[in-house]
Amino acid sequence: MSRQPDHPPMPEPKIGVLLINLGTPDAPEVRAVRRYLAEFLSDPRVIEIPRLAWKPILHGIILRTRPKKSAEAYNQIWTNEGSPLRVIAHRQAEALRARLPHLSVHYAMRYGHPGIATALDNMTREGCTRILAAPLYPQYSGATTATANDAVFGALAGMRWQPAIRTLPPYYDDPLYIGAVAANLARQIAALEFEPERLLLSFHGMPVRTLDLGDPYHCHCQKTARLLGEALGREVDIAFQSKFGRAKWLEPATDATLAAYPKNGVRRIAVATPGFSADCIETLEELGIRGRHSFMHAGGEQFALLHCLNDSPESIAMLERLIERELAGWVARE
Repeated sequence: MSRQPDHPPMPEPKIGVLLINLGTPDAPEVRAVRRYLAEFLSDPRVIEIPRLAWKPILHGIILRTRPKKSAEAYNQIWTNEGSPLRVIAHRQAEALRARLPHLSVHYAMRYGHPGIATALDNMTREGCTRILAAPLYPQYSGATTATANDAVFGALAGMRWQPAIRTLPPYYDDPLYIGAVAANLARQIAALEFEPERLLLSFHGMPVRTLDLGDPYHCHCQKTARLLGEALGREVDIAFQSKFGRAKWLEPATDATLAAYPKNGVRRIAVATPGFSADCIETLEELGIRGRHSFMHAGGEQFALLHCLNDSPESIAMLERLIERELAGWVARE
């Protein structure tokens, strides 16, 4: 049936994939970092403190002091192309577009740019009537996976014509993920000029309170570590980094673990971060610079920070298969 002559132009229906990561400031400058932190630390999924109590602390103390220190950290890892996280996210999307030409692949950040609402708006204008929202957090947490999905659903709430939506479930124990990380780490370890005495798996920390409230994140991290150790055929250690505030956080802490290794006779280590899908300030600066310094200052001799999956062949092959599986029924299998 032909359209009426005055019918507005309509793009051909498409299926889209939106890769979602945490976020990054637009520049390694105090003003940009303050804007980014204000958005990030105002999320009630991230800071589970009553807003009336938290707002004065955030605006009266944290946003007056922390941006300068964070901007200095970002300056140490910023590249000519921009923020490492945004650069890698762009490369991941480009690689998947090449492997999945029948899909419209975009990426977005939960905080900062490109934002989730803007990305979804662009995708619907492009003709996407069905979209897989894919938060790239292998281990589920309310502060990561859930808030990314919240932003997706919030954007949908403002749309008159909503696309059909699916969300990527956590994949912390998925054989595709475990296999990809194990192969990637084995390749990197084999290329080192030394044999690590210990392999430390550092995950982003969370307040212990989140575990008590039913968040499965800690359990997911523990299972990921166990499965990776089995896949690699070696013992691994697990620790949690990036503590913020005075509350009790998951332990052992990464910084304390690194400082304790030399005292226990461990002087050659490799550190991996399987909970991060792309290298960012937490991996490159917190571990690659400050973590290395702590270990070496305590008497360590050789330290290697292993890269995240990033846009490696193992990463893109894994993401392609996860996406194809989640799109079953929307996309015919060849």
